Amino acid sequence: MNIATRDIEKVTIGHTACPHDCPSTCALDVEIGADGRIGRVRGSVSNSYTAGVICAKVARYAERLYHPDRLMHPIRHTGAKGAGGWQQIKWEDALDEIAEAFVKAEARHGSETVWPYYYAGTMGWVQRDSIDRLRHAKRYSGFFDSICTNQAWTGVVMGTGALRGPDPREMAKSDCVVIWGTNAVSTQVNVMTHAIRARKERGARIVVVDIYDNPTMKQADMKLILKPGSDAALACAVMHVAFRDGHADRDYLAKYSDDPAGLEAHLRTRTPEWAAGITGLSIEEIETFARLVGTTKKTYFRLGYGFTRSRNGAVSMHAALSVPVVLGSFRHEGGGGFHSNSGIFGLDNRLLTGAAFADPAIRHLAQTELGRILTGDKASLQGGPPVTAMLIQNTNPMNVMPEQRLVRQGFARDDLFVAVHEQFMTETADIADIVLPATMFVEHDDIYRAGGQSHILLGPKLVEPPEDVRTNLFVIEELAKRLGVSDMPGFGLTERQHIDAILSPADLPSYEELAADKWFDRQPDFETAHYLNGFAQPDGKFRFKPDWKGQRGPTRPPESMGLMGPVDTLPTFPDYWTSIEETDAAHPYRLATPPARNYLNSTFAETKTSREKEGRPELMISPADAAREGIATGDIVTIGNDRASIRIHARVTDLTKPGVVLAEGLWPNKAHLDGEGINVLTSAEAAAPYGGVGLHDNHVWLRK
Repeated sequence: MNIATRDIEKVTIGHTACPHDCPSTCALDVEIGADGRIGRVRGSVSNSYTAGVICAKVARYAERLYHPDRLMHPIRHTGAKGAGGWQQIKWEDALDEIAEAFVKAEARHGSETVWPYYYAGTMGWVQRDSIDRLRHAKRYSGFFDSICTNQAWTGVVMGTGALRGPDPREMAKSDCVVIWGTNAVSTQVNVMTHAIRARKERGARIVVVDIYDNPTMKQADMKLILKPGSDAALACAVMHVAFRDGHADRDYLAKYSDDPAGLEAHLRTRTPEWAAGITGLSIEEIETFARLVGTTKKTYFRLGYGFTRSRNGAVSMHAALSVPVVLGSFRHEGGGGFHSNSGIFGLDNRLLTGAAFADPAIRHLAQTELGRILTGDKASLQGGPPVTAMLIQNTNPMNVMPEQRLVRQGFARDDLFVAVHEQFMTETADIADIVLPATMFVEHDDIYRAGGQSHILLGPKLVEPPEDVRTNLFVIEELAKRLGVSDMPGFGLTERQHIDAILSPADLPSYEELAADKWFDRQPDFETAHYLNGFAQPDGKFRFKPDWKGQRGPTRPPESMGLMGPVDTLPTFPDYWTSIEETDAAHPYRLATPPARNYLNSTFAETKTSREKEGRPELMISPADAAREGIATGDIVTIGNDRASIRIHARVTDLTKPGVVLAEGLWPNKAHLDGEGINVLTSAEAAAPYGGVGLHDNHVWLRK
């Protein structure tokens, strides 16, 4: 019976890691009953970062694993696309049909017509990234992932040269923790664990910088609610005050930065008065914040992804990270600036991804330009053939991608074959030709690494999957056999063999050692993490003047794609860069779409408890704006721009400021009044310099 109830007489505890797209990558303890079913999921107390605390949606994972609507068998679409006609088929037949469709597509248009498409529905390396091995072996179109990290990581490496920083556990040793651009209570609960510990044990102040009064703001000693996309202006004003009032650490700057004198001169006009007009903060708020961090040496700046989801996100991240450099905060334990540790792990994925046979001449297609690609935009197709066949794993692009009307139009093409490997009948699965049922994380082996902390974590198989459900690796292996590439390096290996290869660098543990210890801490030593041996630039100095066009980094597009966005107008020094979609007479409101507490992107939107807790899609509107527009809570309003318009219920609340409307999500399209979700309003325009998309960067009009 596939329901969330079970009969337990004896419970054992299995150890694994949360697989979802969250920087925390929590270490988990999972109850397993004598019946072989999981029960409660808890955070591991013995993991020093997870520290026994996880989010409620993962704690109730049994509700998702045993959901009655979970996909249990392969199915083939019958009738018109999206019309809902399905028939159950055997795995062998499903895989044969997928392989045959790929072969036919390649015969007509060449190998680049096939586009394997995936993302972060699981962060396990084996189940997520094996699709690239098939891609490279068959010379299918490349995949440039552009929806998540591009602006944030680019902003970091422009300054530091590396993707690492002070140990996140050092927040507990801080005298001030600045949580900037992440609603940690809802999306990274462990950040709050360590920040609140600092408050309890040291009397530390917690400052939250964000665009609305979210649950993390409720924990703040100081809250700064600014306009979307204006974060760099706040950062510049704080640095202006630091130089003006003697808080800048000039000895540190002379040793560790490229041009402190040039920066100081540049910032003379970036006053709190200047920033107040841009951010919507008061002069007093800016001065008070600048004085607090300027006089508190052990200030830890925890910089999130949210404020980089605008077209100027890379510039904003670089500016915010420049603040602890000016203050010399990196000198101190419990001080400095941190965004991600994704660069510290040294795992080897070359065999896993088939890197040895990747051909740089094969085109890459940008993930976020999916709608343009599927509707034949020549620029987005990089001059190559149309995409006529796709395999989709670990993502739900019919819900999460921008320019949703183009995405839907593209997927509706009769000449496009789509196979989706999924856990539930998502809106992407619903428009596919073949749908395959996928395992969940406790049903297969995998390995994880944590961007928001420092551990490599093992995720071993804990329970048996349903009889007719298969892993991502199984699908890749079986297609490789049918497509004639299964004899190439990397194919034919089990999950555990791949994990051993990933752990092959000499300073990493073996699979057996990792299985015994559950995780392995890769946090660099203090001097390296704090860049006290120099930043990871050729001269060892932080770049206040980034090389926006030349800097290498983990999110730089392949040479065949080149730089993206308005690169020629990027600022020389940290600055407020007006590349965002600003308001105008026709579009007087800025729309942002922050995450909902009980969803994770489009995941968990299928579970009853999460849906009940979130209620329905709503647009948050300030009382002043609501009064002007004649809107009351519960009214149905229409918001729109030149891309689309949607109807949505209004919620009048003082959590948001005038001129800013917010839709927490991500809700399925079908949960909205007219079957179209919030991403019909978002643009796929690439951000400079290395791509990315402004999911929180949209101007709209609002009508009752």
